[in-house]
Amino acid sequence: MPGPDGRPSPPVRPVLNGSRQPLPPPAGPLPAGGVTTADRPPVPRRHAAVPGRTGRRLYAIDAIRLAAALMVAVHHYAGTARMNRPGNVVWGRPVSEIMPTVFRFASYGWIGVEIFFVISGFVICMSCWDRTPRQFFVSRVMRLYPAYWCGVVITTCVVAALPGVWERLRLREVLINLTMLQSGSGVPNVDGVYWTLWSELRFYLLFLIVVATGTTYRKVVLFCCGWGAVAMLAPVSKSPLLILVADPEGAWFFIAGLALYLMHRFGQDLLLWAVLVLSWLMGQAELGHRIDTVEHVSSWRGSMVIFTGFLLLMVAVALGLTDRVRGRWLVTAGALTYPLYLTHYAAGTTLISRLHDTLDPRALVLTVIAGFLLLSHLIHRCVERPTARLLKRGLNNSFARFRGA
Repeated sequence: MPGPDGRPSPPVRPVLNGSRQPLPPPAGPLPAGGVTTADRPPVPRRHAAVPGRTGRRLYAIDAIRLAAALMVAVHHYAGTARMNRPGNVVWGRPVSEIMPTVFRFASYGWIGVEIFFVISGFVICMSCWDRTPRQFFVSRVMRLYPAYWCGVVITTCVVAALPGVWERLRLREVLINLTMLQSGSGVPNVDGVYWTLWSELRFYLLFLIVVATGTTYRKVVLFCCGWGAVAMLAPVSKSPLLILVADPEGAWFFIAGLALYLMHRFGQDLLLWAVLVLSWLMGQAELGHRIDTVEHVSSWRGSMVIFTGFLLLMVAVALGLTDRVRGRWLVTAGALTYPLYLTHYAAGTTLISRLHDTLDPRALVLTVIAGFLLLSHLIHRCVERPTARLLKRGLNNSFARFRGA
């Protein structure tokens, strides 16, 4: 409004008591046209996705996932400390005496589990972007449970039909296993490899917080920093609940995957590199701890070479350097990894214990892996696909009914 002398009145600001006070005058005269864009303070730009980086399938991820599954399978058949004991029930004598070269390489195959965790962080962040919590929940149920139920049934039947290698669980314990919550109930796993699913479930529940509030670059970065801090402090706190929630054994690998996906979607920056390097540093400590307490068959240096090489490969995927890797067969290969992981261990070692005197050991390992790849293909085509469709339709109808109730 013009003042008494005809000139514009100085702008005013409201204050808490309702009075109005003039703003301080500008430091210099305004240009004839008023405040220009150049005079305004710069507004921080929101993180925008790199063009062409969203909505595309990353075939290289499927190839890496299959390689990790095969690493784990070979390790379980010919590279564990149990398989290298004299008089073990699977091979009858140390596998390092039967296949020394295979054992030397297979002893590092357990790193495939950590590779799975990194890939899981990457893929979960990619698949749930712009999704609602309901969509996230339905997609995880569809992906996890059909093949898992099949794996529990197959492993239970094989262990019951061919006893002597693995202890057969009671029926009530097998039924609890069908929930995938047995680790939280103090019930043994039908198959020892299922321990990783407990880490996956806790990661999903934690990341659901980000999904529920709307997935953005800032929120995922804050989630990585917050989860990492809690995972670092949890062992020192001696709090069982905090350790359970933080999952310090797997947290840093999932965090690395999240940082890599942000690199893929938004491009690299110093903050994401810092999160990734910190994950690598904390991850190497977890690798060493696992070697000392569980594996006992491989060296820390060799494990670090493999894990570092894998992270560099994932960086190449994140930065688009592997975009030329294509092939429909890789989609199928990626789909086989989850059923293969779920079924290969207890059932496969049981079969090897019965057949190790009938074939060359190397040929036997390859034959068993090929057989479980074929079984995984059948599970994917005949169980996962149709059951996932039924689950999706049923869960969507249930949520629609819940909203309308």
